[in-house]
This record gives sequence, C-alpha cells and structure tokens, in this order.
Amino acid sequence: MLVKASAKFIKLSPTKTRLVLDLIRNKDVIAAKAILFNLDKRPKEFLGKLLAQAVANAKVKGFSENQLYISKITCDNGPMWKRFKAAAFGRAQPILKRTAHIKIELDTK
Repeated sequence: MLVKASAKFIKLSPTKTRLVLDLIRNKDVIAAKAILFNLDKRPKEFLGKLLAQAVANAKVKGFSENQLYISKITCDNGPMWKRFKAAAFGRAQPILKRTAHIKIELDTK
C-alpha cells in the first residue's frame, strides 16, 4: 500500500459498483483506465475520477503511472436515502436510494 484515495457518499448502488470493481481489481493503472474508458456502466465516471486522484497522489510521492497497479479496491455501503412512492389503496411503498463509499489503494509492481 503506497497510495490511497477514497470517495464517500457517492450516489451509486454498491452492488452495481462492485461489478465494475471486479473488472479492474489487480490490474495495471493504464489497463484499468482502458477498461473503464470502453465500459458502458454508470460507475465508470466516478471510478475514473477516483483512479485519476490516486495517480495524482502517487505522482506527488514520486511514482510514475507505469509502475503502479491497483492492489486493493473496495466498495462499502453508505447511508440510504429513504423515499416513498404512492401505491394502490392509499398506501406507500418505500424506496431506498443507496450510496457507496469507495476506497482504492495503489502499489508498485
């Protein structure tokens, strides 16, 4: 673990985000950027920004982008926004709008 970056309270479903995380886990930074660029899922925007943030943190410490890989990346559940939708017979159905906390760690090869 050389470099860390994190994003909290992201308005994404953690289960859908984990599907994208599994694609880039243990990959080189350049390969991970290529995968995220060609992917057609919503979490790619947030993960691309977070990966760029981690690479910028690594450059401050004196590492280049070519020698880094994603050693650990996790997505945890954040707080849920609770909303209600009208249902039949005057009832209400709950809607849980989920949020995610994403942490990424880069290491040298």
